[in-house]
Amino acid sequence: MVSPRKSFRAALFFLFFYAKTTNSFVVRSEKTLLASLLRAADANEGSVAVSRSDGSKHHLAYRIVRPMSLSSRQAAPIVALHGGPSVPSNYLYPLEQVVPYRAIVFYDQLGCGKSDEPSDLSQYSIQDSVQDLKNLLEKLGVRRFHLYGQSYGGILAFEYMKHLANTNDNGVECLSAVLSSAPTNVKQIEAEADRLIEVLKSEQAATDEISDEELNNLFQKTHQCRLEEMPKILADAYANAGTVWRGTAAIADYAATPPKEDAARMPSSMILRGEYDFVSEESVEGWKSAFNTKFLRYKTLEGCSHHGMLEKGDLYGDTLDSYFGEYD
Repeated sequence: MVSPRKSFRAALFFLFFYAKTTNSFVVRSEKTLLASLLRAADANEGSVAVSRSDGSKHHLAYRIVRPMSLSSRQAAPIVALHGGPSVPSNYLYPLEQVVPYRAIVFYDQLGCGKSDEPSDLSQYSIQDSVQDLKNLLEKLGVRRFHLYGQSYGGILAFEYMKHLANTNDNGVECLSAVLSSAPTNVKQIEAEADRLIEVLKSEQAATDEISDEELNNLFQKTHQCRLEEMPKILADAYANAGTVWRGTAAIADYAATPPKEDAARMPSSMILRGEYDFVSEESVEGWKSAFNTKFLRYKTLEGCSHHGMLEKGDLYGDTLDSYFGEYD
């Protein structure tokens, strides 16, 4: 039998153990947040082509909510980067409800959702994903925006901003960024997950034996999403995650490093996490030395874990919009 520790680490914070537990997730039909997604604001959908150094071409699917506001000077759009690698972007769609008037650009990174999923691993890397993001924004004509990345999406957001700083790219204006529940070091977050698992296991052992499945569910409800039942939109994203390039194994050696000494200043950024998030305070401390901006803010959302937007949507949305509003 695989130990609970090894099984947790195999999937960890990107895929969140969906393979074991998807069938137990149900819809919170009494809640209006997810139902309101059916009445979404006007949106444009399509795809753009991206290429690799070997000449291969792939398509990335995008969805732009409130496209008429893309060029707003009073409320710049948000470019949203999903987690994973390879958890599709639909679990982030509640952003359009909790931040109700900004344009938002969603897209599925290569390997998941409605985007292409090449079987060749050489088509995937963080740097390739950075170039994909650059190409997407160029082809969509998005030049002035705020950047938002959730979980692995926060890592991608950082690497994109670092690339802009290292190349002194003045072609776009990234006004600010929010890295939500994004760790700086994959090995460190794996170790932190191990620690949290052992804490839960020891607490339960004091009263009764706990099975691997029960421990799995307890970890989810304590550190991943603290709602009584997992929202269907999140369960669906996990269940339909990509299968080629995914999870911590895909980026096992990642550790954030600062830009070059002569790089331009990176945008002002906020590091956001939940009070019970398995991306702990220690797991985000490294962003202080990775960013070369003096304007780096930390905020912890009380009562939230890894998916604060789904747990406390109003608080989460107000936090994002207030921060972005400072830099419009």
